[in-house]
Amino acid sequence: METFEDSGDAHPSEPRRPLPHLFLVLECDRPTAGGVRYCLEGLDVVEFGRTDERSAQMLDEKRLRVGVPGRSMSGTHARIAGQGGDFVLEDRGSKNGSFVNGVRTSSQALGDGDVIELGHTLFVFRTAVPTPAFLPRVFDSAARAAPYPAFSTLLPPLADELAILARIAKSELTVLVIGDTGTGKELLARGIHELSGRSGPFVAVNCGALAVNLVESSLFGHVKGAFSGAHRDEAGFLRAAHQGTLLLDEIGDLPLGAQAALLRVLEEREVVPVGSARPVPFDARVIAATHRNLDALVAKEEFRGDLLARLGGYRATLRPLAERREDLGLIVREVLASLPEAPNVKLSPEAGFALLRHDYPFNVRELVHELERAVVISDGGVIQKAHLFPGTDAPAGSPSGPSPKVSELSAEDTALRDDLVRHLTAHRGNVADVAREMGKARMQIHRWLKRFDIDPGVFRLKQKSPGS
Repeated sequence: METFEDSGDAHPSEPRRPLPHLFLVLECDRPTAGGVRYCLEGLDVVEFGRTDERSAQMLDEKRLRVGVPGRSMSGTHARIAGQGGDFVLEDRGSKNGSFVNGVRTSSQALGDGDVIELGHTLFVFRTAVPTPAFLPRVFDSAARAAPYPAFSTLLPPLADELAILARIAKSELTVLVIGDTGTGKELLARGIHELSGRSGPFVAVNCGALAVNLVESSLFGHVKGAFSGAHRDEAGFLRAAHQGTLLLDEIGDLPLGAQAALLRVLEEREVVPVGSARPVPFDARVIAATHRNLDALVAKEEFRGDLLARLGGYRATLRPLAERREDLGLIVREVLASLPEAPNVKLSPEAGFALLRHDYPFNVRELVHELERAVVISDGGVIQKAHLFPGTDAPAGSPSGPSPKVSELSAEDTALRDDLVRHLTAHRGNVADVAREMGKARMQIHRWLKRFDIDPGVFRLKQKSPGS
């Protein structure tokens, strides 16, 4: 698996070239097997067939053979051929067929983000992944166990970022983790703590859940009798994390008064418990996390700029799950491995494809909940498509055709819907790209999709004609 250790020689100044890649994301018969990254640069042919164990073998300088176990894969199943800078998937007379974006094909030119199904194994094709020259052509996640799941990825650009963060973890710098809800900010913070080598505990506090009148006593502690209900001395979260790491989650929700007090504490490295006049020193690594735009809050004077500067010694940004589908198999492996009900669970190919095509507005957290529920419903057997995302299936149809509600829309809403459809078509249903181009939050795009009864998955299923 691509981890901070694998990319230890990476450096921000290393040249990166956009190279074509294929990612084995998910073996539905072995969902805990993890994924594989294959760089296609310089290859004329990639052959696929059944083997006893997962393998990758260079047949010569221009040909790679990829072996996948399982009876659903034919001995000679398919191949990807490079043709004038493009790549074309060709079925080789396989028993179970070859599919691109859910549609069976004998020959299909591949586009960026296409999902390929061979047997019960799902791949994602990418046309241009920024890649340093020293990375190996093939990397199999089964080759090395990842000690910290949050630092695991098959994506070279993300591996670069995590390698830098691993170095930061061993320093005393504060870290600000920024990411959408459910992207795994606390999991990353725990990984930073483990890498730091600090002997104390990891303590997480949700700043948004603290009662306004108790914020300072919760963070800094209080002495007995400091206020009504203070029946004993309390150390507070900062001192509880002594010689360890304190995660201040949802730091953007901290009241302004508490922000001033926190800044003073971080600068002086000592706290004064509420009701006491005696400062108490503490030693804790501080990590802050938020889904909010703190720079915008500073501009609106809703967050202190000096505190942001103090917390942001290093900023780490977590990508939405929709922008790292290549890593979905790594996350599935970690989730299923943690569930005692799922020692032998499998996925139907339809279920695996549904996991890959979903937009995950609630990110990794949503994937975890879907898998946990599906394992229970399937009784630890085979997870079917019906076990996932209940109530989200939209009626099939032409993505550009009007929904039943269109006739009721105002002229303004009709124009908005048409613009949304245009962007969905251009970006093949990728909600994250649509949101970025329209300058909107992903949740806003999802609200519009629901409002206009549009299924973004239909746009991903639109096919180019074979050989186009």
